Amino acid sequence: MMAQTVLKIENLGISFGGLKAVQDLNLEIKEKQLYGLVGPNGAGKTTVFNMITGVYKPTTGSFYLNGENLTGKSQETINHKGIARTFQNIRLFNNMTVIRNVMVGLHNQPEYKCGLFTSLFRLPRHFKVEKEMRQRAKEILDVVGLLEERNNLACNLPYGKQRKLEIARALATNPKLLCLDEPAAGMNPQETQELMDIIRTIREQFNVTILLIEHDMKFVSGLCDELTVLNFGTVLAQGETKAALQDPEVIRAYIGG
Repeated sequence: MMAQTVLKIENLGISFGGLKAVQDLNLEIKEKQLYGLVGPNGAGKTTVFNMITGVYKPTTGSFYLNGENLTGKSQETINHKGIARTFQNIRLFNNMTVIRNVMVGLHNQPEYKCGLFTSLFRLPRHFKVEKEMRQRAKEILDVVGLLEERNNLACNLPYGKQRKLEIARALATNPKLLCLDEPAAGMNPQETQELMDIIRTIREQFNVTILLIEHDMKFVSGLCDELTVLNFGTVLAQGETKAALQDPEVIRAYIGG
């Protein structure tokens, strides 16, 4: 049986004034794929993320999650439909504990909803939901290797662990598509290898499709099934990872050979 298409992008583009930041982007990502979006600085990679997560509204084209057109929808709607992301610059609730950061992500799940009356008067359901959320948060933290850090403040985590916490919080929203924007940035080789293992585990345990932006080509080639390579907002190459990275145009633009 053929894998279902999770994300489909058709002729997607955006202009800022007269500048075409991204134009005519087409791609399909299948269920449980690890898909890479790579290219030199300024190629338009994060702009694509911003369009498919509702930060920017595309000027042209459309994108679909499991066949549903989400073009132009709000960030909140897109997240509720099943697209979650991390950012180049880490965005955590620094003065909250690690586990509370993850529990914030769980609040958009219907099974953890509590009415104002229930929460205000601390009725039994409030405590039941709180216990269930804490347990789920612990399960997610265990997958990313942060369970022992759960009661520490996010601001006290070292950089590499803050990156993992941001991924954990995005996972808490129960995404169908997880978008990771340079997840290995600033990590040492050991942390990078650990992150590769975590991302593979996330794909299997959470049954999630993953789209990532990354500059570390060793990371990309060791992890991604397929790639789209961008340069100046247009597609240079697309397809199986090894073949795409060996494309002469990609080598010229990205590696400088």
